[in-house]
Amino acid sequence: MTTFYRFDIMKNLRIFQFGIVVLLCGILSLPLSAQTEVMAWSNITGVRVDGELIDFESSLRVGTLKGDMEITGKEKQVRPVFHREGDMQEVTTTLRGVKFHQKVTDKGKGLVEISIDALSDTTLNQTAYYCIALSPENYVDAKVRTSGRKLTVTSANRKLEFKFNKSVKATVEKESTGTVVYISLMPILKKAGRTALSMELHASGVIDHSDAEITLDMQNPGSLFAGFGGNFRLQNPAADPKVIDYCLENLRVAYGRVEFPWRLWQPEEESDPIAVAQNGGLNKRVEESLLMAKRLKAMGMPVILSCWFPPAWAIDGGPASYARQGGVIAYRLDNRKKEKIYKSMADYLLYAKRYYGIEFSMFSFNESDLGIDVLHTPQEHADFIKEFGAYLAGLNLPTRMLLGDNSDATTFDFILPALNNPETHKYIGAVSFHSWRGCDDVTLRKWAGAAKEINVLLLVGEGSTDAAAHGYAEIFNESTFALYEINLYTRICAICQPLSILQWQLTSDYSLLWGDGIYGSKGPLRPTQRFWNIKQLASTPADALAIPVSSSKKNVNCAAFGNMVRGEYAVHMVNNGADCEAVISGIPAEVKELKVYVTNTKDCMKETAVKVENGLVRVHLPAISFITLLSDK
Repeated sequence: MTTFYRFDIMKNLRIFQFGIVVLLCGILSLPLSAQTEVMAWSNITGVRVDGELIDFESSLRVGTLKGDMEITGKEKQVRPVFHREGDMQEVTTTLRGVKFHQKVTDKGKGLVEISIDALSDTTLNQTAYYCIALSPENYVDAKVRTSGRKLTVTSANRKLEFKFNKSVKATVEKESTGTVVYISLMPILKKAGRTALSMELHASGVIDHSDAEITLDMQNPGSLFAGFGGNFRLQNPAADPKVIDYCLENLRVAYGRVEFPWRLWQPEEESDPIAVAQNGGLNKRVEESLLMAKRLKAMGMPVILSCWFPPAWAIDGGPASYARQGGVIAYRLDNRKKEKIYKSMADYLLYAKRYYGIEFSMFSFNESDLGIDVLHTPQEHADFIKEFGAYLAGLNLPTRMLLGDNSDATTFDFILPALNNPETHKYIGAVSFHSWRGCDDVTLRKWAGAAKEINVLLLVGEGSTDAAAHGYAEIFNESTFALYEINLYTRICAICQPLSILQWQLTSDYSLLWGDGIYGSKGPLRPTQRFWNIKQLASTPADALAIPVSSSKKNVNCAAFGNMVRGEYAVHMVNNGADCEAVISGIPAEVKELKVYVTNTKDCMKETAVKVENGLVRVHLPAISFITLLSDK
């Protein structure tokens, strides 16, 4: 009785704290609002003016013009350091022995100060550049003028004016991606050579406030969306529990994924892991993972089991034969021990069922296309699905295999041998990919098509946008990062119609929360804008069908869902530009009112309501915001 009483007090306290955080949301978020979009690797992608992105892309480059060149970009540098102090964002990074320190400070509407300090620790016949790339979309007709201390770019709807603190040498190049302006920082690299350049940028352009016409196609509902999900791979005993508790108590989580700690489950080849566990020898990490899965199952969600690390005895040639490079070690399993390997893994599933009441819905080797940490060839992946699937079926275990669970959307061909082999299909529970890279529209449609081809649903086994972000974790608290992430999820929901997107993670790793020591952050544990975006998306009615939806405006991404049986509907819209009105049509006749939720740098699921008339509603879309319409139950 005492235990339950204490749990209720603690739960109510957390709910009270959550309410306080809702009230303080705007205050906590304000310092993180960026006028200038600065990526953690130093590139500036544009300046927001009244919400409109006056786009361009800066970069730092070292090399030879029209020759070999190293360029700053996503996952291209080793551990860049990102930091914000008020309106100033700074990045420190290194290219070819040149250490760059860049500061970007918002000074006023469309006005930005940029300073770059470069220090070389090597001597090379190469040049360090600060570059400005102009995309054809908005700069196809642009005029670029350079004169000593000034650079001006003028197009039909954009204008960029750079004023430098000293005369610069600028070269304009036409490249495959558009026009690039090269500004020389160091003509030749010399050891201990140092230079600095500062500039004032004024960005302006046409601000598009035109209406967005959003049309729902209720006559052609698509695939089931169970709801938003999460990964729960436990890595930090001190920080994980508080983040997990907060997320599970304040989000509707519909799908879970946990780790199979295989190397800890059976570290010795000839041991009987079930007997060891029964005799009190169950490894603590293994027990914690099982308890995590049990907790998720108790909440009513399916749980996926994925393996990262195999035991040494199962690795072909032993662990010493491999070296980790860039986070990838790519262990090959010893095919001579296939029966022992299958038995060891199946024993875990049997133990979980007998002693914890858990039946895992699906199983995978995490990112086996890449080798984090087990590597399969495409054909080996197909063989594994067929063989281990049959092995589990022989034990009357319901667990099915994930087809893919790929590291990225880009490696689609990895699944083709299994996709094209009918003998694998009966063992496949879902198709899965991770959304870290390559999520263009064409590639996303390929994944959706693969799931439909074998009549299973699609999962995004790991959802987010930047696999390297844990190395510059302050970026998790940035409004730009939050916007990119919710844009991706909205596009995936519309194009792929997945059963679920499983956030990486709902633990302290890539955390949706900030404060209380998470990544060294101070202050109370509190939700970031990313959390509110996810909470808003997760508010989609349970077990709804994807509704095809179109937007007349490129800057407004949309996804829609409906549970027609219960008369519950959701329309999600990401406004990537200036504030505007949205006219939504095709709303079912029985819906007379919609709740409106808005999340941005100032508002955290701010709620209002609108009336629906004849299946039509007009809604204001604030600039750079995530907006959701929900029908009242």
